[in-house]
This record gives sequence, structure tokens and C-alpha cells, in this order.
Amino acid sequence: MSWEDNVRKVVPYTPGEQPKSSGVIKLNTNENPYPPSPLVAKAIKEYDASLLRKYPDTGASELVEEMASAYGVKSENIFVGIGSDDVLALAFLTFFNSESPVIFPDITYSFYDVWAELYRIPYETKALDEEFRLKKEDYLCDNGGVVIANPNAPTGVELSLDVIEEILAYNRDRVVIVDEAYVDFGARSALPLIDKYDNLLVVQTFSKSRALAGIRIGMAFGQKKLIDYLKDVKFSFNSYTLNPLTIAVGAAALRDDAYFKDITAKTVATRERMKKELKELGFSFADSRTNFVFATHERLTAEEIFTFLREKNIFVRHFKKPRSIDNYLRISVGTDEEIDRLITALKELIR
Repeated sequence: MSWEDNVRKVVPYTPGEQPKSSGVIKLNTNENPYPPSPLVAKAIKEYDASLLRKYPDTGASELVEEMASAYGVKSENIFVGIGSDDVLALAFLTFFNSESPVIFPDITYSFYDVWAELYRIPYETKALDEEFRLKKEDYLCDNGGVVIANPNAPTGVELSLDVIEEILAYNRDRVVIVDEAYVDFGARSALPLIDKYDNLLVVQTFSKSRALAGIRIGMAFGQKKLIDYLKDVKFSFNSYTLNPLTIAVGAAALRDDAYFKDITAKTVATRERMKKELKELGFSFADSRTNFVFATHERLTAEEIFTFLREKNIFVRHFKKPRSIDNYLRISVGTDEEIDRLITALKELIR
């Protein structure tokens, strides 16, 4: 008998590579290519560092009140955490506590099965169809909870709100999590449905559309009872999650709605141009409503393209996973200049 026999062993989530060299075009982690709002830089510059000697506000009141105003909900309908990963992990721990399996797609955000394994939550994955679309019938069944990334990652496919509502209506006695990390890039949010469904938890993040991946802010929206249960678990785990500077930065970002709309519009415009040019080079992909494109080539393998681009200091994401997605590349939307360099490099390889 060894102490290792009692270790909780899991296969961890593998994030995208973070290259250390300079001059790299980094299109592999879905980061925003633009800086945060100028109000964020101002908030950091003017922050009184002496306040860091105190514990932060456990309720992150300043941030939550700004969120309530920005999203048109009550403060009691909001939960905040250290990025949406923290929020989702706590939601798994809070709401998935039955012997029935939690269900989510077989091709989706690969942290879901990690949390299920970590917390010993039974789960089943449901196969997407050949166009990477969720089949709603798979979610109209007995289960211990439902998790849907919408738009999905890494495929970029959006599920209609009508289908989401059918799944919610069928699963009234189970929590349904809709993970909307990419919703601001042209998809429809399920947020308006929280008043109608007390089993709905909508999760979003500041990492993508608000260009704050490094500051770590995530949030969940739901009816008060759902949010209170989440808070009970959080305060039993760690009351002081968001630090005071993070709270101030997040509140500042929310006050600059014009900047938020500007950089998301730029990203969408670049994505649409990128899709057009990739198609002309022989790539195919589902219509993306995110800040990335999940593409495969008609002739060259994903491995060939990935290796060639890496040699050009252009990093994209390659998933070596089953169901043929190992022949797909997930390419984040960068600035126009970065995408120009990507297309130039691809033309060199393909033509």
C-alpha cells in the first residue's frame, strides 16, 4: 500500500501552446487580437495599491452592479468567478450530484469531461451529426444534467434558441448549463430565457470579446435560487476569489460599451473575410459564429498545414482526437494584418 493509491488521478485539460519567442502570430488560443478598453488601462494606472492589503469584497459588488446594468438583469441573478472555467467547475460541483449521467456533446469544450472525472460525476457524451450539429433528441432523455457550449467549441456552430428552449422545457427537473464563451461574435444568447426557466444557467466570460483573458473574469446568470446555491458552494471553497484590482478592471471594461462593440465588430468582419479567403484556398468548415474557424483542407492534412505554419511562426490549434477532427485546424481570428500573413503563408504551401 502506497500513499499514491489514495491520490485522485485525472487526465488534465491541455490548453493551447503559449510560444515564448517574439514575432509569433498566435492564432491558437482564441484570444482577442485587440487590447482591452482604454478605461481598463486607466483603472489600473489610477488604482490605489494600498487597498491590496485588505481582503476583497466577496460579493464583487462594484463589478456585479455594472454587470446588472450592462446585461439588464438584477444583481441577485449574477455569479462571478475567476474566468468561466472557475464558474463552470463550481457549477459542475454544485448541480451535478445524482447517479444519472450528465450529458454533453462528444466534440465540445474538452474541460467538461475533466471536471466530471475530477468530481466523480457520471457522464455520457452524445455524438454530433456529420455537420457537427447537436441532435436535440439525444438530450430529451433521463439524465443528471445537460451542458451545451453555444456556439460550440471547437466547431464554432451555433444552436438555435428554439432548440435550446425545447431541451430546457424537457429537462425542467435538471440543471441545463449553456456555456456562451463566444456568444458576442454574432450568436444569440439564452440570457433572456432565465426568467422563464429556473433550471437554466448561462455562463459567459470577459476573456474573448472583452479582451481580458489575462485578468480572469467569468460570470453566470440564472434565477436567484440557482445563483444562491452556487454562492453557497463558492463560499465553502474560497470566499475571496476575485481580487480588488480585477473587480475594478472588470467594472471599467463594462463602462466602455462603445469600445466593446467596436472590437467585436472588427473581429466579425475579419472572420468573414478570412472565411472567404480560406474557401478560395480549398478549405471547408461549418459556419462560425465565434472568433475562430474550424477548418479542414480538401487535399492537405491538418498535420501538414500545422507543421508548415509553425515553421513560419504562425501558431494554430490542432486537436489529435477521434471522429476525424484530427484533420481539422482551429484558427483564431487575428488582426487584419495577422490574417493577411496567414493567407500569404497558406498560398505559399497550397499553390
